[in-house]
Amino acid sequence: MAKKIKQTHTTKRRIAGDRRHVFRTAAAVAATMIVTATALTACTKTDTGSETTLDDLRKAGTVTVAYANEAPYSFDADGQLTGGTIALHREVFRRLGVNELKGVKTDWGGLIPGLNAKRYDLVSAGMSITPERCGQAAFSVPEINYTTALMVQPGNPKHLTDMDSIKRSGAKMAAMTGAIEADYASELDIPDPMLVKDQQSGIDAVNSGRVDAFALTAVSLNYAKTHTPGLNVEVTQPFIAFIDGKPQNPAGATVFRKEDTSLRDAYNAEVKKILADRTEYMKILGPFGFTEENIPDPSLTTDRLCRGE
Repeated sequence: MAKKIKQTHTTKRRIAGDRRHVFRTAAAVAATMIVTATALTACTKTDTGSETTLDDLRKAGTVTVAYANEAPYSFDADGQLTGGTIALHREVFRRLGVNELKGVKTDWGGLIPGLNAKRYDLVSAGMSITPERCGQAAFSVPEINYTTALMVQPGNPKHLTDMDSIKRSGAKMAAMTGAIEADYASELDIPDPMLVKDQQSGIDAVNSGRVDAFALTAVSLNYAKTHTPGLNVEVTQPFIAFIDGKPQNPAGATVFRKEDTSLRDAYNAEVKKILADRTEYMKILGPFGFTEENIPDPSLTTDRLCRGE
């Protein structure tokens, strides 16, 4: 009988121990889940670029932008970073509490890859909103409407007027790598366009006779012709490109990382005030050759352009 009682006590102690082990294990699992959830929450706040991104910029007092050295959007002038989009960003971020703007010069084709690699905070280049780019980054509201033009040889010997005329004539054209004009050439099956890294390279290609035309936004080409002494070229009348019979309506915007939606939203809230005030818009962008015609229609939205409408 004593042996049986001893075995019973042993069994009870074992059961009690097992229960304590279960409780300790459950508590440990719960604690781990709480810690993990907290870590994920903290990570999400940082990685999704909620308010922390703007807070960080405010604390640093500086926003760093990428630019492609394309006048009059964003470019170097006597060692100073300037241009229409630079002026716009300086004003918007001043309103957001960030008073200094720094630039990182980047080839056009590297703007979005560099943004996603976190080499800078945003892209200041008047970049067109396209479905392909919307898959890679987040865009502000449309800020600049623009048309296309061609820089050609004096006298325009091949009588070029638009993208279709380049294809019909067999003219050799240049466009910037990654720019929307290069997309037009691809969509229209224009053979062997010369892809250049920046605006100046395209101008040089026309000026030297290596190509018959350099396709770029009309405001860019007219600004370059006006502000480059001794440049012996012509710029055609602005036009809207047609792809598959559909007119293209490009609009430039500021580019953010996809996770920085809160920063983009804060930016949009301020830039919309400028877009709604023609006098203010012209005060900021007018000195760089932009006109009221460059102000996008409010019905033209980022969502529509991202869908290719």
